[in-house]
Amino acid sequence: MKKYIAECLGTFVLVFFACGTAAVVGCNGAVADAAYFMTALAFGLVIVAMAYSVGHVSGCHINPAVSIGMLVAGKMSVKDFIGYVVAQFAGAIIGAACLRGVLGPESGLGTNGLYNGNIGLSLLIEVVLTFVFVYAILGVTSKEKDSSVAGLVIGLTLTLVHILGIHFTGTSVNPARSFGPALFVGGEALANVWVFIVAPLVGGVLAALVWKFLNSEKA
Repeated sequence: MKKYIAECLGTFVLVFFACGTAAVVGCNGAVADAAYFMTALAFGLVIVAMAYSVGHVSGCHINPAVSIGMLVAGKMSVKDFIGYVVAQFAGAIIGAACLRGVLGPESGLGTNGLYNGNIGLSLLIEVVLTFVFVYAILGVTSKEKDSSVAGLVIGLTLTLVHILGIHFTGTSVNPARSFGPALFVGGEALANVWVFIVAPLVGGVLAALVWKFLNSEKA
């Protein structure tokens, strides 16, 4: 249960602080200004902070795409996967609810959006971004000697995918992070949220399959 509480707390912090930053600074994916980079950095910094505060309890997935990658890679059980995902969505919903109370739904709450209204392209972008993110996590957490820097590497990788991805979709790579804000904003954000649930999960599975293949003992 402590693991699930840690995942709920971590996802709450991610949504409240990172999505909150995007809403407060008025991040606009079409303009690479200070708000754009502040938002990318906020997402990365939250991961760094949570990795070193709850990582020893749950591994700090705070993302269903990461959890499904760990499941496929054989690093967690089905039972824990289900518990993690439920906790992550709960944390995201609570975080988004708090943001709505503070900023109001008109702020956007850091929701994601389709790139030029194109579902296929948005799916592809999110799959690629998530693949890179989850693959980096699997790589850096697979070696004990890298454990001390894992949180920093993962946080910087999330910052990296946001620097590119914000322009296209606002960057999800996390179904829970997308669902929470969309639930309270409604409209197109909620209608299209399935894209930001499906694509990251696919990206996470692909990353795990490729990681297993490249790190298998057989040639």
